[in-house]
Amino acid sequence: QVQLVESGGGLVQTGGSLRLSCVATGRTFSSSTMGWFRQAPGKEREFVARISWTSITKYYAAAVKGRFTISRDNDKNTMYLQMNSLKPEDTAIYSCAAAVGTGTDFKYWGQGTQVTVSS
Repeated sequence: QVQLVESGGGLVQTGGSLRLSCVATGRTFSSSTMGWFRQAPGKEREFVARISWTSITKYYAAAVKGRFTISRDNDKNTMYLQMNSLKPEDTAIYSCAAAVGTGTDFKYWGQGTQVTVSS
């Protein structure tokens, strides 16, 4: 059974940092695009960042560019999201996702981890 499990969320003050992790089990995603998404209360899910299987190509949403860094360790089947200079508007449930291949059709999703930034 394929599973993506996020961890690292929590409560942090404005300006603080958190590092999210996403561990994949059940299959390897070393050749797949992976990404982070978030959903704030009352809002639709939105794209945060994605990373190619080689880690060469990374894309970020405008709202997080320059503050968040996506990375992955294919040997550990793990993806990360380093979040710095957090703002209250970053408060959301953060979920990781994996595509079947190198495209952006994200088929596999984690349950999410809560990130709360207090003002």
